[in-house]
Amino acid sequence: MRIAVNTRLLLPGKLEGIGWFAHETLRRITAKHPEHRFIYFFDRPYDAQFVHGPNVTPVVLPPPTRHPLLYRIWFNWMLPRALRKHRADVFLSPDGYLSLRTAVPQLAVMHDLNFEHFPQDLPPAYSRYYRSFFPRFAEKAARIVTVSEFSKQDIVKTYGVAPEKVDVVHNGIGPIFAPLAEGEKGIARKRLTGGKPYFVCVGSLHPRKNIARLLEAFDRMAGKEPEARLVIVGEAFWWDARMKAAWAAMRHTDKVTFTGRLQQHELHQTLADALALVFVSYFEGFGIPVAEAMKCGVPVVAAHATSLPEVAGDAAIFCDPFNVESMAEAMARVWNDTALRERLATAGLARSARFSWDSTAEGLWRSLERVMATVKPGN
Repeated sequence: MRIAVNTRLLLPGKLEGIGWFAHETLRRITAKHPEHRFIYFFDRPYDAQFVHGPNVTPVVLPPPTRHPLLYRIWFNWMLPRALRKHRADVFLSPDGYLSLRTAVPQLAVMHDLNFEHFPQDLPPAYSRYYRSFFPRFAEKAARIVTVSEFSKQDIVKTYGVAPEKVDVVHNGIGPIFAPLAEGEKGIARKRLTGGKPYFVCVGSLHPRKNIARLLEAFDRMAGKEPEARLVIVGEAFWWDARMKAAWAAMRHTDKVTFTGRLQQHELHQTLADALALVFVSYFEGFGIPVAEAMKCGVPVVAAHATSLPEVAGDAAIFCDPFNVESMAEAMARVWNDTALRERLATAGLARSARFSWDSTAEGLWRSLERVMATVKPGN
């Protein structure tokens, strides 16, 4: 079979959650299935590290897709032509975008529908595009993969999709994430906070990550616990008015460190040396940093919202992501209770064993096989 893949988010040094999903699953699938030919469609010059094997043909298909107008051009005009030219049997899209102008069977990976529930968190042009096109993508798709049972039920309910059309394939955790060795402990803490214990928040600075309320909650807690620090890891995609206002109102900005995006080694060091992860996003399809923290033996404070209870289970203290006091209390509870931190760390290590990229790749391949089974020989 000739399997075409949307690989436009495989960007060197800039992999986010969906990019990691694509990279980790595709490199395993292509290695395990040399009998198939994979055609990777990039929207700009590609990095050789993302051409995962000799059975991969990389194709640059302009224009670079970083605006809704360009999405329309790429997926509805450039992509159908490329699918015909390269005689694709199926099309896999790890970010959920599909072409509405092709008869090639398509598998969409829809990670979450945050834009349906919080459209105000996105610039209007993006919000309009997602809410206009993703219902059509859901209808067009031969099958849909999503990363949690929560997201499956949301897709089924929001778009009226038949439950049997949607497969749940959990995200995985990279092998680099593990508890620190004795000689590594304290290195990141010394570098980031001068040796002070810190909470860490990991994720792009997007409104739904709830950074504004997190800053308010930490400010309240820091007023009572002067040794506490907060480290925020992630690229500032949309530093909105709420975040700016929260930052301006803080009394303890000197206790907050923004690192920007970190590469995997630095991210592991920063996450694994933290007192706890605080992840209070109010909408997540999965929440990879929660699983990564658990794999590192780091306690988790998480929002009691969307998929996060499904992922964290008994390995987290939960809070109301819309209540600043609830968030501050949860952080203070973890800060002050050593036994609680030890229990959460132990539970997290056990629970994280269920999330691996090998399992993710196997699940995605099973779903892709079901799509390939619908292709008639000779097409």
